[in-house]
Amino acid sequence: MDVYLPIFLLIFIALLIIFGALILSYLIRPSNPSLIKQTAYECGELPVGTAWANFNVRFYVVALVFIIFDVESALMFPVVAVYKRFLQLGSGGAVLLSLLVFIGVLIQGVIYCWRKGDLDWIKSYRTSSDVRAKGLK
Repeated sequence: MDVYLPIFLLIFIALLIIFGALILSYLIRPSNPSLIKQTAYECGELPVGTAWANFNVRFYVVALVFIIFDVESALMFPVVAVYKRFLQLGSGGAVLLSLLVFIGVLIQGVIYCWRKGDLDWIKSYRTSSDVRAKGLK
């Protein structure tokens, strides 16, 4: 039990700080409710309509594609930052080759998304047979 005593003590102190801050803020904050303060806030404008609005799924698809390529491209920065050190160690060619393969995979991913139509804001619903029949491919 002696081993767990510091852990329990830290948990108790953390809970004491959390609930102490909540209780203290409840006691000292002003309470001036009004009709304006209780309305939904939309950038300073009065709310129009209901909160149940339909969003186009394209927002989410574009956001996911952006996050995927943003995170993958952010992984290149540490390698580029230490590339000079790799050159001094004599393994600059291997690092450059792996970085170029990585960039190639990213470019292939962009081309795949582009050809599939995921980067188009208004998605075309033509089938591949329609495209071949019209000679557009």
